[in-house]
Amino acid sequence: MRKDRSLRKRILPPDPVYQSQLVSKAINMIMWDGKKQLAQRIFYKSLKLVEKKIGREPLEVFMEALKNIAPTIELKTRKIGGSNYQVPVEASAERKETLSLRWLINFSRKRAERTMVEALAHEIIDAYNNTGLSIKKRNEVIKTAESNKAFAYFRF
Repeated sequence: MRKDRSLRKRILPPDPVYQSQLVSKAINMIMWDGKKQLAQRIFYKSLKLVEKKIGREPLEVFMEALKNIAPTIELKTRKIGGSNYQVPVEASAERKETLSLRWLINFSRKRAERTMVEALAHEIIDAYNNTGLSIKKRNEVIKTAESNKAFAYFRF
């Protein structure tokens, strides 16, 4: 573990179409095996599909979907006296963003749609409407945190 100084966080350049660092982060999370152009094509086509289906600005829909998915509380495992406890901890803004993107993309991959473009678009639409697997995951995390509220005094 680093003791002398902490690492500086690398700043992502914004994406070429929407000029957003969040979109750039999403594209990097979609990317497999360094195929960034393929990931960009998937993301931008899915946003076009979202715009076609909903009829609103796709970036606004994407941001709203991420806001709906973002958990307020997360669980961190802490070992105390030989037992592991899942301690509910307030999630930081950066952590909320990361978790919501991760859940959105992972559950898009698990969907049964024909292509990743369709799956991602439908998962974004579902999250925008407060339905879908990523919203279910957020509710599950919040429910578990509520049941483990007794361990909150073990906070880090």
